[in-house]
Amino acid sequence: MSKPVYDRTHHAKMATGVGDPQCFSGKAGDAKFKVGDRVRVRDLPDIFYTRTMTYARGLEGTVVELVYESPPAENEAWDNTEVSEWFYSVVFSQHDIWPAYSVGYPNDTLETEFSERWLEAV
Repeated sequence: MSKPVYDRTHHAKMATGVGDPQCFSGKAGDAKFKVGDRVRVRDLPDIFYTRTMTYARGLEGTVVELVYESPPAENEAWDNTEVSEWFYSVVFSQHDIWPAYSVGYPNDTLETEFSERWLEAV
């Protein structure tokens, strides 16, 4: 009995030999934000899938790195890899996320990443 043959997705074929997300480099256009910009995480509806944590929505933070270009998770979940966006690493104060935060130090932070569609300028 032979093994079934699975067709690789378009995305996997693009990344072969290049890597993911490197295969999307240069496809997102100019970045909307730069390191040091203050941003707010938008509270968009999430249908089916998102990588944007609920607790981060509405929070203000600071862009600390332009991470890479890639299709956002909401598109990639449906194998829509035609449109890429910038992803940004954003840092937040722990006290802004959890006002009752009492462990650690007053300047503790949390850093995570978001695709451009989830961010707006403050």
